[in-house]
Amino acid sequence: MHIMTQHDEQGVGAEVARAIDPGEYREHFHREFRFAAYYSAGREWPDYEPAYRYGYESFLECGDRRFEDVEAQLARGWSRARAASRLHWTEARDAVRDGWHHIERNLPHALDRPLR
Repeated sequence: MHIMTQHDEQGVGAEVARAIDPGEYREHFHREFRFAAYYSAGREWPDYEPAYRYGYESFLECGDRRFEDVEAQLARGWSRARAASRLHWTEARDAVRDGWHHIERNLPHALDRPLR
């Protein structure tokens, strides 16, 4: 997935890009991933980082929909997005979803988006 599409320039993706700094997003999860309920012992940051990045990038493209509505599409795309991650989709899913929810919680209230 790519970071921005032409469609996003006026949509959710542009709003996310203005509201959620990708560096801060990455650092948040780098600090917190080992404390997540879905963390698996023996997995490291290089396993989880692609899942969080995929969460960010896919939210830019699909964030006007619910995670559950695009989950099948995201599952199909994970093999390309995973890079060197050892996580299979069943392991990465919760990290990707956590990334989506982190963005939703931190978007400006002006978007009037319900929390999920």
